[in-house]
Amino acid sequence: MKKLYKLKLIALAISTTFITACGDAETKIVEKDPIVVEDEHNHDDDDHDHDDGYTIDSLGRLAVLAGDSNEASFYDLDDNSLLETFTLTNDSNTLSSSPDFRYAVIASRDQDYLGFIDGGLWREDHGEHLHDYEQSPAASSYELTSGSRPTHLITHDGQLAVFYDGDADSGTVASVEVLTDNDITSATATLPGISYDINMHGVAEPRGEHLLSTLRRDDSESTSVAKVLPDQVGVYHFHDGEYELEQTLEVTCPDLHGAAQNYDYVVFGCSDGVLLAHQHDDEYEAEKIANIAAVGDLRIGSIYGHEDSETFIGVASGHSGGEAVIVTINPATAQMEELEWQLADGASAVSYSFSAHGEHFLILDSLGFLNVFSAHDHDGEMHWELAGQVDITQADVTTMPEGMSFSMTVAQNGHFAYVADPIAQHVVQVHLKDLEVEGELKLTFPPASITWLGIAEEVEDEGHDH
Repeated sequence: MKKLYKLKLIALAISTTFITACGDAETKIVEKDPIVVEDEHNHDDDDHDHDDGYTIDSLGRLAVLAGDSNEASFYDLDDNSLLETFTLTNDSNTLSSSPDFRYAVIASRDQDYLGFIDGGLWREDHGEHLHDYEQSPAASSYELTSGSRPTHLITHDGQLAVFYDGDADSGTVASVEVLTDNDITSATATLPGISYDINMHGVAEPRGEHLLSTLRRDDSESTSVAKVLPDQVGVYHFHDGEYELEQTLEVTCPDLHGAAQNYDYVVFGCSDGVLLAHQHDDEYEAEKIANIAAVGDLRIGSIYGHEDSETFIGVASGHSGGEAVIVTINPATAQMEELEWQLADGASAVSYSFSAHGEHFLILDSLGFLNVFSAHDHDGEMHWELAGQVDITQADVTTMPEGMSFSMTVAQNGHFAYVADPIAQHVVQVHLKDLEVEGELKLTFPPASITWLGIAEEVEDEGHDH
């Protein structure tokens, strides 16, 4: 497998010498042969043409944040046409999607700001039928500006939980707000949430009527080394228009960072392992899976889960990045094991994601390879194996613009992932089953981040009950 990286690594070594010698920030883009589009999405399993007069057959839309300006552009993925470009309020932003994928969420942590742009595709349930709508993208006047330092934005099952860290220097406290796409559309003035009495770098997982959110104890009691990190989890229940703390999980989670959930568990990353919160009706029981030897002195600070995946993926790394160990977490058996795969020498992971229905897990690396894993059942246990790699760039990776990287997003209505390349200034469409690049969206600027928007494919209820 390392032979695939040989040419890129040679270029990396040469470039390092040049950068050390001159320190010139100028980027030279070497023109490569264009990517050939093999077909026009002729896949039976990607056919979304319902033709019932109410639903829309569309690949969706792509929101792209520019790396050289404070602009966000929106493209129609059916014909790759530019629909609208918006100038954003702030210069430093992150980009994500609303829980039902109608809106692009623009967050600026340092400016205590969240804004929304309507992607223009959405669905309503009219009882006797589902009704889809299509319009041009439009900026929303709805903004969230009352919280301090919006940091972790977690979506699950139609809800978005925004965790505001607060700030010790200014004396602002941490808080949480929970909203839906309907709240954005209706410009809901007062959102349900939590207000703490201290700042913390925390996270909240929305789960129907429940909200599992972190708790920071007094520094003299906390088991965290970094006291700004919480070490406990509280279970909040929504009723009478408010969230009330009904349960505090007894198992501590030192230096808590990162969280994810599936249909039965919520998992939090700790310095000594992972905390499992297992739901039984309105009660949760907690247990700890200790770190395995492969994790060493690192901390599992990022966790990825999917409603239909029995296992979670955890990433252990140092606070400043560098070395990373990827593990699989099986809460049902309370086991953790190292993923039987490693990045090639010189590569680092830049983005992780489950596919739309959880059958694939994706790791995009700094050398421009999309590593696609598939879940397989062996003796009743789920294991992840590398299904293949897709080389998404023909450019010299050493010419990556300073401070930028490859980025990706996953379509929620088929088997496509979209990968942005700041060097070539384009986005490629990857079919996750065929492991092939099947399309190209050309840009006129380097993309900093992308997110898919549109009408998610309806999935049959498999009986998961929270």
